[in-house]
Amino acid sequence: MPYSLQGKRILLTHADRFMGPALQQTLQAEGAEVIASSDALLEESEPADLIARSGEIDVLLANLALPAPSTPAGEVSEEEWREAFATLVDPLPRLCRAVLPQMQSRGHGKILVMGSASALRGMKRVSTYSAARGAQLAYVQALGVEVAGQNIQVNAIAQNFVDNPTYFPESVQENPRFQERLKREVPLGRLVSADEDCSFAAFLCSDAANHFVGQVFPVCGGWVQR
Repeated sequence: MPYSLQGKRILLTHADRFMGPALQQTLQAEGAEVIASSDALLEESEPADLIARSGEIDVLLANLALPAPSTPAGEVSEEEWREAFATLVDPLPRLCRAVLPQMQSRGHGKILVMGSASALRGMKRVSTYSAARGAQLAYVQALGVEVAGQNIQVNAIAQNFVDNPTYFPESVQENPRFQERLKREVPLGRLVSADEDCSFAAFLCSDAANHFVGQVFPVCGGWVQR
């Protein structure tokens, strides 16, 4: 392999959802020790507690997810908005604040956020979800350039049309209307496989990717521009 994760300790959040199961499998296959956490991380103290329990880690892989609401913007409730930000946004700076001191002390470390390309273009009926995912990406870009000089790389994958059980379960993939949508909107004509996505994430977790800082990498099979 052009890169190795041998000996790397990687903390994976929300390991039971979104890309979590596939990421754990790929990272372990590449030699990493994966600390797989399914903690909800909704309480203010949970992220710091998780970092403390995990000990020394080389990579924080912030995989945060909740089912995307499909509410028209004018009907979005306070509860929906708060839930999205409490699940997708609030844990991120808390995790980073807790893990950065050890990375700064060692002089190296990585943070990779598994995000969504819904923040990169306008999409109907996903204003809440897109706003929360957009906040993740903005945070990554700002933090990435701030800590780059300390040999800490912070980046994000902004994905859509990637095979995963949270957003594209079998029931969706088998729907003829969804299959037609893939042909219409995605040049690949198919979902990006979990293996393809997770292999790229594994590369970004490796020392071979030390030159990427504050970057947002779209992984979405190519969108047809409209």
